Amino acid sequence: FEKLLDGHGFEFTTYAVVDNQFPADIHEQDGYVVSGSKHGIYEDWPFIPPLLDFIRQLAAANIPTVGICFGHQAIAKAMGARVEKYEGGWNVGVKHYNIEGFDATVPVSAWHQDQVLSVPDDAEIIASTEHCAIAGLRYQKATMLSLQPHPEFDEPYLAALGQYRADTLDDATREALLANIATETPNHQLGNTIAQFFKEHQETHA
Repeated sequence: FEKLLDGHGFEFTTYAVVDNQFPADIHEQDGYVVSGSKHGIYEDWPFIPPLLDFIRQLAAANIPTVGICFGHQAIAKAMGARVEKYEGGWNVGVKHYNIEGFDATVPVSAWHQDQVLSVPDDAEIIASTEHCAIAGLRYQKATMLSLQPHPEFDEPYLAALGQYRADTLDDATREALLANIATETPNHQLGNTIAQFFKEHQETHA
C-alpha cells in the first residue's frame, strides 16, 4: 500500500493484527487500511473478535478507514453483513469492475474466495463485477470505504502469488490465472481514489 499511495504525502505504521498487535488507542493514526489476509473473517482465529471490535470503534469515532479484500469483508462483517465462502469458487486474476466514478469498467487484480453477501444498513454498493455483486461499499455514517479487489497487486505479484499459493488452486484455475495475467493489465487508479478519500476526510477528522 505504501507503493500504491506513494506521492500523496502519507506516512505509514504497520500493525500485525493477526498476532494481536493493535494500536493502544484508535487515535494513534489519522486513518487506517485493513488489508488482505489468507484467513476468513468467519473463521475461529483469536485475532478476529478484537479486530471486529476495533473496526466498530473506528466507525463510532468516524476515523477514516479503508478495507481491501479481507478488510472489505471484515468491515462489512463488523457492520452486520453476511460474509461466506462463495459457492462459485475462486475469483483470481485481473477482473473488470463497474466502479462508481469511472465511465468504463476498471481492470483490477482479484484474489479471493470469500465474499460479502449482504449490504450493511449503513452502506451502499459502489463496485461490482459479474462474479461479485458487492465488490465495493461506501458507508454513510461511518467514514469507511471498502473494495473487494486488490488495487495494490500488479501482474508479477499475481503470478508469484499463484506459485506461492499453488496448493490452494486447482489446475484449471491456476492455468486460467496465468492466461489472464498474460493478456490483462490492472489499472492502479484506485490508489488515487483511496488517497482522495483519506484527504477529503483528514480535516473533518482533525
